[in-house]
Amino acid sequence: MCLSIPMQIVDIDGLTAQCTAKGVNRSVSLFLLQDTPLVEGDYVMVHVGYALERISLEDAQVTWALLDDMVSADA
Repeated sequence: MCLSIPMQIVDIDGLTAQCTAKGVNRSVSLFLLQDTPLVEGDYVMVHVGYALERISLEDAQVTWALLDDMVSADA
């Protein structure tokens, strides 16, 4: 199973973005979205360091809630 995490873009430098989610910061490649206009503040789904798609804030929040539920159910 593959898992991608919603993250917010904090800074963009070429095809690399600094992203954050729940206090975790990561450097993320935008190579797969180079034809998608992205700006600071956008949300993207990230898998193994690559942004796969741009998503809405609402979709990010729903995904974070589902992931939180999965973690709490596992505990």
